[in-house]
Amino acid sequence: MEQEEAMTTFQSIVLTGASRGIGRALAMRLARPGTRLCLIARNLDGLSETADACRTRGAVVETHSVDVADRPALSQAVLAFDATNPVDLVIANAGISAGLEPGRQPEADGVTTRINAINFLGAVNTVEPLLAPMIDRGQGQIAFVCSLAALRPQPDLPSYSASKAGLRAYGIALRGALRETGVDVTVVSPGFVTSDMSARHHGLKPFEVSADRAAEIIAKGLECRKAHVTFPWQLASLIWLSNRLPPRLSDRFVQGFKSWIEPDD
Repeated sequence: MEQEEAMTTFQSIVLTGASRGIGRALAMRLARPGTRLCLIARNLDGLSETADACRTRGAVVETHSVDVADRPALSQAVLAFDATNPVDLVIANAGISAGLEPGRQPEADGVTTRINAINFLGAVNTVEPLLAPMIDRGQGQIAFVCSLAALRPQPDLPSYSASKAGLRAYGIALRGALRETGVDVTVVSPGFVTSDMSARHHGLKPFEVSADRAAEIIAKGLECRKAHVTFPWQLASLIWLSNRLPPRLSDRFVQGFKSWIEPDD
């Protein structure tokens, strides 16, 4: 019988994108007496609502209304928190989405730059300041919230797919780089999750799960220190099969997922 993976209880957590969707659900899932949370998001109202909900669950919470693309401000916030609450888990979750313009026209100028500044570089900005302290302590865990679109980029979401594919590659490489340090890395690749982002996505959303269910799956994976948390398995399996088809057949397969998405704010 295989030995069960060790479970971890996190006490000091940094989480970006905490004002909505997966971020809010994860914050509430991880909040408990004895837990200290540093919650980060641009939307101050949503951030305050999340913080209040976490406090009712017994957690001590501080919030920062910071854009993850603002590296100096973000670094200052997370390092100040780490100085008094040594971080044992950082979740780079903040993200935005966009896609082709109406009529399947190319994405608007600047969309690719903005999406990568948030989804990829914003995640790097979140994690990099905490690498040295975590390595010095010889422990900690890093989680990158990517997407199944990183495994099979979607033709209607080119910039979003690219940003998540880059983040997935970075997370996998960083896991190997930190292998001997005591710091673990988890790459999270969800499919469609019910949220305001999902609501802006017009088209098929197969096997969509609720934000609460997504948070449950992710939290369990983090507690077991898994290298990958990928769900739902049904959609992940279809993507696995699609990637083994000849390109022409694979491209035809994803045409069934034609969609358009309202730009994020």
